[in-house]
Amino acid sequence: MPKIEVAERAGVGVDGAARPTEDHVVRLDNAVLLLDGATSPHPDLPSGGWYAGLLSAQLADELLTNPEGDLADLLAKAIAGVAAQHDLRPGNAPSSTVAIVRWTEEIVESLVLADSPVVAFGRVGPNGTDVVADNRIIELRDRGRLRTRADVRYQRNSPGGFWVAEAVPTAAHRAVRRTWRRADVDAILLATDGVAVGVDDYHLFDWREALELAQGKGMTAVLDAVREAEESDPDGARWPRAKRHDDQALVLVTFDSTVV
Repeated sequence: MPKIEVAERAGVGVDGAARPTEDHVVRLDNAVLLLDGATSPHPDLPSGGWYAGLLSAQLADELLTNPEGDLADLLAKAIAGVAAQHDLRPGNAPSSTVAIVRWTEEIVESLVLADSPVVAFGRVGPNGTDVVADNRIIELRDRGRLRTRADVRYQRNSPGGFWVAEAVPTAAHRAVRRTWRRADVDAILLATDGVAVGVDDYHLFDWREALELAQGKGMTAVLDAVREAEESDPDGARWPRAKRHDDQALVLVTFDSTVV
C-alpha cells in the first residue's frame, strides 16, 4: 500500500482577511483526489470551497462505486450530479480544479483539470520527472485574455479557452491525462497552485527539489518556503498576485515494492 502524506494551510481572501481553506483532499484505498475551489465569479454565488467540497465527496463516491471506471467519465458524472442537486448553471456557478491519481497493481493513472498539477518521479520521463499540468488558464493570462470577470466567464469551458469543473460535465473529457507503469513510479506529488507557484512563478526550486525538501525536512517545509517568499514581497511588487497568500495543499504518494 502506498504511503500518503498531506500538508495543508489556509490562505487569505482577496480582501486579505483570514478564511477557511478552499482546497480539499480525499484519500481512498487506491486513489487520491485534490481539488482547489476557485473564487466565485459573483459575490452572491456559493464559494468555490463549498463547491470543491461537494464535488470531491461526489467524485469519491463515483470512484468507490466504479473503481475501474474511466476517470474522465467518473468526473463528468460527479460534475453532473452536483450541478443537478444544487441547480448550478453553466457560466453562473462556482468552480474547482481537479487532480486525481489512481493506482492498481499494474498502472498509475493521473487526471488534471485546471491548475493543480500532478508530478510523477521514477522511470517516467526526462530526468526521472513527468509533470502533468493543465496550462491553458496560465497561457490565457499571459496573453492578456483574462483581465476581467467577463473575460473569465467567456473563456471558461469553451473551445480555445480553459476547462474547469463547474456545471459542464463535458469539461472532464478536456482534462490532461497520463498513465505510467506502476513499477516505474517511485513517488507522486499533487499540488494546488498555492504550492505550485513556488516552482512555476517564484522559482524557489524545481519539482525534484520540492520532493527532496518534502522527504528531507517534512511536507510543511515546502509550504513554508512559499510563504516565506510571499512575506518578502507583501505587496506583490516582485510577484503580482490577487492574494498575498493562496490556500496551500500538497500530497505526497510514495510507492514501494508492495502492491495494492
